[in-house]
Amino acid sequence: MTRRAVLVASVCALPLLADKELTNLVIEVKNLSGKPVDRASVIVKFVEGRSIKKFGKTVRTHWELRTNQQGAVKIPPIPQGKILIQVIAKGYQTYGQTHEVDVEEKTIEVKLNPPQAQFSAHQ
Repeated sequence: MTRRAVLVASVCALPLLADKELTNLVIEVKNLSGKPVDRASVIVKFVEGRSIKKFGKTVRTHWELRTNQQGAVKIPPIPQGKILIQVIAKGYQTYGQTHEVDVEEKTIEVKLNPPQAQFSAHQ
């Protein structure tokens, strides 16, 4: 192979390698009965791992979205590693947990708990 052919082959392979370091993520938010929770606020933050650059630009690592009527949000490709998922929905306890993403496609199901009973220190 000539140097030019090697260079062209290397440049063409870069997007393929970079895509394997990203995860297309779907988060499904449901209540304890398994029913979808729509209009829930979902915050996703890349916490730890190998952040990458694609075509010279750093890949986005933070999203704030709302679930659809099926209780789902689709996150654009996120770097693989540890991510923090936070979910806030009216009538439910706030959810926050770190998850490991290390595959190209992943669906994470989040089950929201009902609110805790409130207690007063004053009588």
